[in-house]
Amino acid sequence: MGHRKYAQPRRGSAAYYPRGRAKSMEARIRTWPKNNSDEPKILAHCGFKAGCVQLVTIDDREKTPNAGKQLVSLGTVLVTPPVSILGVRGYSKDHYGLHAEFDVYAKEFPKNISKEINFKNKEGAMENAEKILGRVKEIFAIVAVSPRDAGLEQKKPYIFEALVSGGDIKKQFAHVKELLGKEIKIDQIFETGATIDVAAITKGKGWQGVIQRFGVKKKQHKSRKTVREVASLGPISPASVMYSVPRAGQMGFHQRTEYDKRIMVIGNTENNQIKINPDGGYKHFGLVKGDFIILKGSVPGTYRRLIKLRSQIRNAPVKITKPNILEVVI
Repeated sequence: MGHRKYAQPRRGSAAYYPRGRAKSMEARIRTWPKNNSDEPKILAHCGFKAGCVQLVTIDDREKTPNAGKQLVSLGTVLVTPPVSILGVRGYSKDHYGLHAEFDVYAKEFPKNISKEINFKNKEGAMENAEKILGRVKEIFAIVAVSPRDAGLEQKKPYIFEALVSGGDIKKQFAHVKELLGKEIKIDQIFETGATIDVAAITKGKGWQGVIQRFGVKKKQHKSRKTVREVASLGPISPASVMYSVPRAGQMGFHQRTEYDKRIMVIGNTENNQIKINPDGGYKHFGLVKGDFIILKGSVPGTYRRLIKLRSQIRNAPVKITKPNILEVVI
């Protein structure tokens, strides 16, 4: 009991409050980068986490001590089945925020998606949308991905919005209009060597105490009542506990966005020269079939979880260079 003799930094970052459970298994992307080119482009895709590998590469980062030398790093394998373009949505903008002005859906959906969910257009939806394009500020593509295409058991597809950027609003609307009802593969949006951001829901760890949740130091074994609790919750007056005091609660299953993940490999299991599947498949996932990518470093979330991929919003490089991969160790 009593005051500290020496000052010490707080235990656990307050930057990640509130640490409550995520409302959905699907992460939300709230902020989007700008595409300055004249050609419109969809800025997002998605995949499912399969497992991890080791990448043996030549370090191509300039002005680093290891430049030009062999480098072994962690790689995360994501299965990226094609996403279907279900519709296009236009938003107007005022000082209150964005407001949806119109939704236009494709006439036909893929079978695996139309069985589970179906949208229908109102009469003259396309014509009405083209009339009010003048007050539209942002165009989003409504995309869907079926976990069945990645070899998972879940039937219900994931449906989310992806920003279309580049050119003017009319070009963006025309671009999505051409893609309605079609599928887009990962290599049509991103390229090998590009850097992207990933958003996902982290692994859930349930209810944990302050020692596990915040890394608070244990009290001495002769302390009063408990060892694995916080020593002081604050002053007597005011008689309230501040939000910044570490407390027990939910740990994990939070939404997190990680920036600057480099795409090391974009491939397909049918025509790819690199062997990607271990014998018997990945633990807790199985065999990777179809399109996949390998990202450098770790990715939040457990295996089989949906990972959303967004164009890079920070530190965009001037030139994209393809990585020199010597070997993929499974």
